[in-house]
Parts: sequence; structure tokens; C-alpha cells
Amino acid sequence: MKSFIFLITLFLSMNTYAQNTILPLWPNDIPNSIKTDEKEEMVSADIVRIAKVQIPQIEVYLPAKKIATGQAVLIFPGGGYGILAYDWEGTDFAKFLNAKGIAGIVVKYRLPGSKSVTEKHKVPLQDAQRALRLVRSSATEWNIDPSNIGILGFSAGGHLASTLGTHYNEEVYAKQDDIDQLSARPDFMTLAYPVITFGELNTHGGSRKNLLGEDPTQQMVEHFSNELQVTADTPPTFLLHATDDTAVPVENSLLFYKALLKHKVPAEMHIYPTGGHGFALGLQDSHLATWTDQWIGWLNSLTQ
Repeated sequence: MKSFIFLITLFLSMNTYAQNTILPLWPNDIPNSIKTDEKEEMVSADIVRIAKVQIPQIEVYLPAKKIATGQAVLIFPGGGYGILAYDWEGTDFAKFLNAKGIAGIVVKYRLPGSKSVTEKHKVPLQDAQRALRLVRSSATEWNIDPSNIGILGFSAGGHLASTLGTHYNEEVYAKQDDIDQLSARPDFMTLAYPVITFGELNTHGGSRKNLLGEDPTQQMVEHFSNELQVTADTPPTFLLHATDDTAVPVENSLLFYKALLKHKVPAEMHIYPTGGHGFALGLQDSHLATWTDQWIGWLNSLTQ
């Protein structure tokens, strides 16, 4: 534990004047990981796509202290559990949040298609839980309120975020240090065009296949259909979707919203008539682009 804290401190001191800080999630062995000859892949074209993640990590963007609100958001990029749209649904949002005084932390989580992971369905949630705990443990150093740490997920990253928000108490890895004694519960959630259900009718088939395999049991399908996992302790949630999303049907957000209402969890939902799937900041459409104003307003309301 002491050596891991020293490593974090060393990284911070080396990056005092840097734009961002990159930290590994795990201090010792990465759970459900085996050594292979597989290499991480990164392709930079119209967006940065990362595949076959080998070393999960967080990339921390902190706002200037003068404008810092103490709020923080962990960001889970989408990509169907096959790749991570790392800038489009990751670092671009961390920088956007910094301009609003909010810390943005991008989570580079492992993907179930990697040859380097075992019990593939567990590894994204393992990394998500650890990332939340790691950020909470560093709250003082990063000028963050440990009770105001939320999550943002897009598409399959939205599925992972909603899984964290509903399975945060699930023991999916053996504790490695004192950090793992901390709560993995997010204080709030934002789900953008999220995959929610793995039921046959409205699911995104690629995300389901990549996470659970070709022929998952009904028990596994229900376990990861997160509209079925909502309780009164699920964090307050902001939902965003486009009606014409043909990749991940809008019913995914509607199912989750209905479950939140049933359990009296505070929720806000914005459904746009057009936008398709994967619109991120929505800058290609002046109407769609207003969603971030609504979102920032909601984030601000959580601190009032």
C-alpha cells in the first residue's frame, strides 16, 4: 500500500505543471489477467480508438484551483466493449468539464475480447470499481469532494457506468490494499445513449456478445440487464438519448428511467428527436449541442 501511494505521489509531482496525469489502476497483479503476447492497439484517424487494453489506467484532468467546484466525473468511453472511443467520448469531455471547474477522469478499462483476460464479463466492472475507489482515495490531493464523485458513460461505456451504479457493492475482485476498503458507489450518474438491457428485444447485440459471449445463460442476461438491478440506493441519474438511434434503441434509456421512477431515485431524461448514435458533444447540430448546457445545469443542482 505504501509503495502504491508513493507511486501516486511521484506521478503527481512529475505532472504538477502538466495538463493531465496518468495512473495505473492496480498496485499489484491485475485481477483476471494472464500474460500473453497481445499488444494494446491505438488507431488515430477521425477519432482515437483503443483496443486490447493491457494495463488499465485513469487519465486525470484537473481544473484550475481558482474555479474548482470540488466535483469530479469519471468518464467511460463507448465502443461496444470492443474498442474505446478514447478522445470522442473521453478526453474531449474531461477538457470540457475542466472549463466548468469539474475534474474529469477518463477510465481506460479492459475489454472482454482481449486474450489477456479471464472471466471476461468481470473485467470491465473490476476496473470501474477500482477507478472510483482510486479517485476517492486521492480526493484530498486533487481538491475533490469525496462525496461528490460521479460517472459518465457512453453507449457500451454507459452500460458499464450503469453496471457500476447498480453493482457497486458486488465483490468482483479480491481486495489488494486500503483503497479497496472505500466505497465504489458513484454519487451520481450520467448515461449517454447507453446500452442498458441485454434482453433480446432492445439490446445492442454487439455489446452483449462481446461481454457475455455467444450464448449467455438467462441468469447472466438478467444480471447485466441493469434496468432489473435498480434499487432505492441507485445514484441520481441523468439520461440522454436520440429517438432515431438505430444502434442502441431509445427504449434502453426509457427502461432505466422507468426503473428509477419506480424506486424513487431522482432522475432527469432528455430525448432528442434526431442525433443518431454516438453524437458525443453533439456539435454537428445546434439543437443537439444544447444537451451539455442541460447536463451542466443538472450537475450544478447536485451541489445546491
